[in-house]
Amino acid sequence: MKWLQEFSKRTGLDRNPRIRKFVVALIGGTILLIGLALVVLPGPAVVVIPVGLALLASEFAWARRIIRRGKIFVGRVRRTAKRERAKL
Repeated sequence: MKWLQEFSKRTGLDRNPRIRKFVVALIGGTILLIGLALVVLPGPAVVVIPVGLALLASEFAWARRIIRRGKIFVGRVRRTAKRERAKL
């Protein structure tokens, strides 16, 4: 996320990691909560939730683990769907 590094450098957040972590948590958490709300509301939750997690993953290991697990899950679903289509 090069743009995030440039943003933190331009705003001076690269000199104070606690404030940078707080700002990333605030913005990423807000986007993630909006995405979770879009699960029940009409909207692109499938797009918004990964964006929020990607922002959070720039500072937090737990978000990186969730993204990694999601990639594994998507790969399994794709392989299963591919096998099912081959049977038809």
